[in-house]
Amino acid sequence: MNKFFVSALALSATMFASAVHAAISVKDDGGNTVTLSKPAQRIISLAPHATELIFAAGGGDRIVGTVGYSDYPAAALKIPRVGSHQQIDVERIIALKPDLLVVWLHGNSERQLEHVRKLGIPFYFSEPKKLADIPVSIERLGMLMGTEAQASKVAAAERTELARLTEQYRNRPTVRVFYQVWGKPIYTLNGGNIMSDVIRLCGGENVFANLVIPAPVVTTEAVLLENPEVMMTGDRQAEKSGGLEIWKQYKNVLAVKNDNLFSVDADLVNRAGPRLIAGAAMVCEKLELARSRRSAKP
Repeated sequence: MNKFFVSALALSATMFASAVHAAISVKDDGGNTVTLSKPAQRIISLAPHATELIFAAGGGDRIVGTVGYSDYPAAALKIPRVGSHQQIDVERIIALKPDLLVVWLHGNSERQLEHVRKLGIPFYFSEPKKLADIPVSIERLGMLMGTEAQASKVAAAERTELARLTEQYRNRPTVRVFYQVWGKPIYTLNGGNIMSDVIRLCGGENVFANLVIPAPVVTTEAVLLENPEVMMTGDRQAEKSGGLEIWKQYKNVLAVKNDNLFSVDADLVNRAGPRLIAGAAMVCEKLELARSRRSAKP
């Protein structure tokens, strides 16, 4: 009996240790601990940037549902939609039987998410605040999916490029930047948005960084008072100005005077995904162009 008891106890201990070892726990961008009993196999992504992060981490084939504008990489276009980042189809989500939801921390409907949360489906909140958070997000998602090898490789490449840009623009003269999200009304971003981190990386200063609201509406007069050296926006069509033409009438504004009204690829700069570091390189080039125009003035 004693031998049997000891053997059973040892077996139980081994099974318990295996179960503990099999559990996967990571922190999400909301500071929550996300724990899965095994790697996620059926994932729903509720934001375009999250879809890109999951693909980068090696789990694109595990996404069973996503939302509108999840169009990169090309394979993402074939994934069934469960709504938009603002309006999701809860019944559709339930029918897809996900074992993980990757959710935009402040971009998805909290009311609808609460309904889904009650079903007990694990949530991973995704909202990188700084460029350095992007490779971290890729690694964490890789852990949740058991694709650490692919995730680590991509994350390392992201860090290498980020380090290169940081070194290249570390000591460049400051350029004061107004970033326009929308022109009617005029929306911008405060210092807590990852786009402000992009501007800082390039040696720029967001003129509205100190505002409290993440995406505040500002007046024309407020922008003119700041007199930024660069006005920038994201546009999905490179040949368009993204609404910056409204400023051309103000000839005394430094950005207008020096022809520093810049549009960059919105898909690269408006999503906190793996392509944002490439987008940052484009922003840095624009600010460097503004510096050259400054030094060319008599």
